[in-house]
Amino acid sequence: MDTKGRLVAGSHNRNEFVLINADEIARVTSVKELSGQICQICGDELEISVDGEPFVACNECAFPVCRPCYEYERREGNQACPQCKTRYKRIKGCPRVEGDEEEDGADDLENEFDIANHDRRDPHHIAAAMLSARLNINRGSQPHVSGISTPAELDAASVAAEIPLLTYGQEDVGISSDKHALIIPPFMSRGKRVHPMPVPDPSMTLPPRPMDPKKDLAVYGYGTVAWKERMEEWKKKQNEKLQVVKHEGINGDEFEDPDLPMMDEGRQPLSRKLPIPSSKINPYRLIILLRLTILGLFFHYRILHPVNDAYVLWLISVICEIWFAVSWILDQFPKWYPIERETYLDRLSLRYEKEGKPSELASVDIFVSTVDPMKEPPLITANTVLSILSVDYPVDKVACYVSDDGAAMLTFEALSETSEFARKWVPFCKKFTIEPRAPEWYFAQKVDYLRDKVDPTFIRERRAMKREYEEFKVRINGLVAMAQKVPEEGWTMQDGTPWPGNNVRDHPGMIQVFLGHDGVRDIEGNELPRLIYVSREKRPGFDHHKKAGAMNALVRVSAIISNAPFLLNVDCDHYINNSKALREAMCFMMDPISGKKICYVQFPQRFDGIDRHDRYSNRNVVFFDINMKGLDGIQGPIYVGTGCVFRRQALYGYDAPVKKKPPRKTCNCLPKWCCCCCCRSKKRNRKAKSNDKKKNNKEVSKQIHALENIEEGIEGIDNEKSSLMPQIKFEKKFGQSPVFIASTLMEDGGVPKGAPTASLLKEAIHVISCGYEDKSDWGKEVGWIYGSVTEDILTGFKMHCHGWRSVYCIPKRPAFKGSAPINLSDRLHQVLRWALGSVEIFLSRHCPIWYGYGCGLKSLERFSYIASVVYPLTSIPLLIYCTLPAVCLLTGKFIVPEISNYASILFMSLFVVIAVTSILEMQWGGVGIHDWWRNEQFWVIGGVSSHLFALFQGLLKVLAGVNTNFTVTSKGGDDAEFSELYIFKWTSLLIPPMTLLLINIIGVIVGISDAISNGYDSWGPLFGRLFFAFWVIVHLYPFLKGLMGKQDRLPTIIVVWSILLASIFSLLWARVNPFISKGGIVLEVCGLNCD
Repeated sequence: MDTKGRLVAGSHNRNEFVLINADEIARVTSVKELSGQICQICGDELEISVDGEPFVACNECAFPVCRPCYEYERREGNQACPQCKTRYKRIKGCPRVEGDEEEDGADDLENEFDIANHDRRDPHHIAAAMLSARLNINRGSQPHVSGISTPAELDAASVAAEIPLLTYGQEDVGISSDKHALIIPPFMSRGKRVHPMPVPDPSMTLPPRPMDPKKDLAVYGYGTVAWKERMEEWKKKQNEKLQVVKHEGINGDEFEDPDLPMMDEGRQPLSRKLPIPSSKINPYRLIILLRLTILGLFFHYRILHPVNDAYVLWLISVICEIWFAVSWILDQFPKWYPIERETYLDRLSLRYEKEGKPSELASVDIFVSTVDPMKEPPLITANTVLSILSVDYPVDKVACYVSDDGAAMLTFEALSETSEFARKWVPFCKKFTIEPRAPEWYFAQKVDYLRDKVDPTFIRERRAMKREYEEFKVRINGLVAMAQKVPEEGWTMQDGTPWPGNNVRDHPGMIQVFLGHDGVRDIEGNELPRLIYVSREKRPGFDHHKKAGAMNALVRVSAIISNAPFLLNVDCDHYINNSKALREAMCFMMDPISGKKICYVQFPQRFDGIDRHDRYSNRNVVFFDINMKGLDGIQGPIYVGTGCVFRRQALYGYDAPVKKKPPRKTCNCLPKWCCCCCCRSKKRNRKAKSNDKKKNNKEVSKQIHALENIEEGIEGIDNEKSSLMPQIKFEKKFGQSPVFIASTLMEDGGVPKGAPTASLLKEAIHVISCGYEDKSDWGKEVGWIYGSVTEDILTGFKMHCHGWRSVYCIPKRPAFKGSAPINLSDRLHQVLRWALGSVEIFLSRHCPIWYGYGCGLKSLERFSYIASVVYPLTSIPLLIYCTLPAVCLLTGKFIVPEISNYASILFMSLFVVIAVTSILEMQWGGVGIHDWWRNEQFWVIGGVSSHLFALFQGLLKVLAGVNTNFTVTSKGGDDAEFSELYIFKWTSLLIPPMTLLLINIIGVIVGISDAISNGYDSWGPLFGRLFFAFWVIVHLYPFLKGLMGKQDRLPTIIVVWSILLASIFSLLWARVNPFISKGGIVLEVCGLNCD
């Protein structure tokens, strides 16, 4: 799509569409300059023939009229040119009308008469025809405007090319005697007869042709030279297909077994499951069952042995423990079938990239989303884009769409600089196959880049490329420095045109094609992937749905421009670390056996720039390496928002394909009367099924008929309302864009070649207009689902409810890497946003507790989704349970009565099975004990802070409509390595964990002091209370270290609030239960003999 390097801006609702010439003299160009001639009747663009000439309706005056208007004028009008009044002559390829003169020359019978056979028209043919008709593609050069051939053309062409035909009764003189073949009756081919011979009535049955044994079989088509040649060619092809290509590292003896399938490696599965070894998984499952048994005995003991002198504490603790057990069950059982997967990239290449032929790999549209360039630095976004453009994948199959939801000119200019640098960076990456292909992280690697590199060319070009990148960074940083101060009149482009996005909340939609249009190639003259800038229209009074709305806009605009069958979305700070990541995903998506049911392939998130100790569990290794592997064995992992390859059809809300069941076996051993009953029931079932099929066929035919008439735009006619109903349903689901609706029916994607730029851009501006989603299913059933800040969980959940399954792919080299907030305050705010999204889903109609029954969602998969939305509720029991040790130490009470031998064994067994379960999980998941412990610590820190605030904020937002934001209000910095780790930002999220820490420390001091003052007998009960208090303190230790990491950075407000709350709690305890007895001073008999 060539826009001549200019920005396209417009609004469908306001009927605005302009080109801004940022690289020429300041002026605004209309859409006419971008296209060819315009039809003077309807305003559409005239189609261009194969010879490059526009369609000419009138040979006398060449008045510009498009083909549809020309045909309509001949069919319904006065059949004359509007300008010179000359009667229109029939042009080859158009149907004949009354009054046409007999024409000499080439025969055009196929197009003279409108012959149609709807039985052969599937939605994919019609979708292509709609796109061609809508976009005016090569109508003058094609025999049919719709591009759908008649049955005669299909059958005759296909049959005549392969099997020479005979006529009835005698052989055709045009066919030599050695080329005889079988007779195909005309009614079998559903078209016109190939040879002009009289044909009997098709309704009459044709008697079988008698074969004379005395005659040579060649007369009947058997054993002829042509037949033998075809058989030899067929055998040769089969031998090529079944030839075994031995894989490297596999011994040839393994193929000597005759029972093994004789298939070449390119025809074998592209991936396989690797179940966890039974030596690891079976003990793990036994321990889970044992833990369930011990939990039952534990609650039996706890409930039947209340603490009478501390009944309230006992009751609260039992309720909290029951909730913890339910949460554990929801989290544990989805890990029952953990698996791993292995891909075969060499088989993918053998199957879809044959030597000397164009690549058959599917196209992929890649989405990068960004909002505020001040919070998401343009240099980081540029590195992500560069890693995408240099990915190891056919360049004509990759299109990168960058969504700028903030309409920032800084992002636009930075992307322009990135596109220029990509012309040098992409060929360098592919020439030397470097990893990673994001320049910032490639040049920052602390490795010897000269190892195994003896080519002096590489050393020279690497140094030159590093200098180029440093200059590129200077230009990007210069743009950032310039953008710090916005001019009063707003930003102006290089040609003096005002930037359309000066008002962030009120601006038109904008599209700019930086790479991928004609003439823009890399420095070596090679083609580059597409790079397209998109900023959707925003107007006051519309709900734009934040990131989910931006992603849906990208889905629509990409369907118009490239329409790849697969989509990859990444955050602007997640670059492609493995250049073969797309190929890894295609091993699952393009697998001919299991690929059709896969809705997305999720990759784990890996991060750069995190300190060695990972103090706040930013890597989240337990979730990505244990939980997600467990889900992959059920119905697939949940969608985590980035690093995910989607099937476009699944995003459109379609159901997963249903696997056909094999026919049942019959048995002849039953008596006749039983067989009769069975046969009757089977006949009834068959009749019911046949009726259902007829209904489905009618619905399909209605949809097809409606699709054919989408371009007609027929409205207001009563007798055609029935045929328009499916069209209305499509518009209700996908919005009012015929081109986009047609693209949704093309399962394999793609757009017509040679599509006019103007038509594409007008439709692209239309689908990103702010009111396009009104009264449609976008955000409800189609695309990213609205209703939660964590739209990722909701979107994946809806796909699984439609019967799709997902796949978890963990390549040896991480596919994607990103940056994570490593200081405490930012990390807590990130967790707060995730938890708030879960609360919103829990309080919505899409809650997995009550939504999606009777569909394709499996029970254990539902368990995992329930666990992912109810975990913020655990914050209240966790906060109470972390407070109980301090209360017990301050009051001298305990939540457990005097422990017997049975209770001691029970408690010890419970602690042991908990530890063994964790050890076995770490073993089969490949997680280190350090990562597991950090995860446990931050579960407590986040649970008593972010999850608690998210719960109350979600309740206020959903139930009361109050939108409360906990934002960062102050920050600091440091220049040392990992300096961000020590940046402290005041936030109210820090108060609850700080208070818990202080009261538990105070409780330990008071408890020890009380034991010292009361003597030896009080030390025994104290140990149990101290154990729980130390459990809380140890889990909050990273929080304490984060506060005290830089003493001069500790905000006074944190200390004041925490000491105040701890003091109030301590004074309240002193008032309720002081050390002295409430009955006064107890008098005891003195033990000394004073006499």
